[in-house]
Amino acid sequence: MSPLPLGIQSWERTLRAVELVKIRLMRATRALENSGVAHAVIGGNAVAAWVGQVDQSAVRFTQDVHLLIVRSDLDAVTKALEAAGFLYRHVASIDMFLDGPDAKPRDAVHVVFAGERVRSDHAFPAPDVSESEPSEAFRVLRLDALVRMKLTSFRDKDRTHLRDLLSVGLIDETWPARLPEALAVRLQSLLDTPDG
Repeated sequence: MSPLPLGIQSWERTLRAVELVKIRLMRATRALENSGVAHAVIGGNAVAAWVGQVDQSAVRFTQDVHLLIVRSDLDAVTKALEAAGFLYRHVASIDMFLDGPDAKPRDAVHVVFAGERVRSDHAFPAPDVSESEPSEAFRVLRLDALVRMKLTSFRDKDRTHLRDLLSVGLIDETWPARLPEALAVRLQSLLDTPDG
């Protein structure tokens, strides 16, 4: 049997990578749900969950799994996720759960602590886990809280995620009025330049 053409092999690896992230996300959220630990999916997977409710063809792949948890629940989170095959590590000020002993940090579930600043230079802390709601597959951060997080971080990938939310009409020109001034200015800059 001859090998597949390089393009097909590459595409199959990409599809497998997408599937592995989805599996990692579902294993982690099910483990926390089954253990009764408060949490919410944040980051690119939260954006994908919201965008997918409007237009599945607009969903963007993300390699990251990020969860919002309460710091005082870290021991319970560790117990639940280690029972599901993850390994806790604290590396370069980042708390993560590697997906097995040979996993790289990219193959991890990263945690963000509710009510704390993700980085010391952030003007606003992360939302509370109570600012979440159930979706079809897992608990996801509410749209308003997710937008605040993305505007607070405002890295290139955050701006891309915000543009995805804009492109499907989940956020629009009425949103800056709902936000603190520093975040409203950032959102307005995206509204003024939707194509970047």
